[in-house]
Amino acid sequence: MEVILKKNVDNLGYANDIVTVKPGYGRNFLIPQGYAVLATAAAKKIHSENMKQKAHKESKILAEAQEIGTKLEAVKVTIVTKAGDKGKIFGSVNTIQISEALKANGIDIDRKSIKIVNEPIKEVGTYEAIANLHKDVKTTFNFEVVGE
Repeated sequence: MEVILKKNVDNLGYANDIVTVKPGYGRNFLIPQGYAVLATAAAKKIHSENMKQKAHKESKILAEAQEIGTKLEAVKVTIVTKAGDKGKIFGSVNTIQISEALKANGIDIDRKSIKIVNEPIKEVGTYEAIANLHKDVKTTFNFEVVGE
């Protein structure tokens, strides 16, 4: 079954990709959740026309993503959280906190496009995360978790 993705789907593809999936996955998950539409002949025609119109805009979006990636590599991200005496933190650090720390530094990245490399984070220290800014731009950056 072929579908046209409307949104990025992990381990499957990016928005506007035409992918082949098993019929149950397409009918029961992707289409009802709004992640994809069925790739009929008419839908493929409309998709190709839309892609032609978006082609020149895509280069601008790619340049912006690369610019954000260079800013991200240069910025030092620090997350302050409550911690015990031996460096154990209460709870864990997640992508929401990383996204908020990046916003405080002037970089606006959606939390869903950030992946923490060694999850879960339950101790004070320096860790690594990957930001998926564009389908061609993935930036790895370090962040530090410090206790209050």
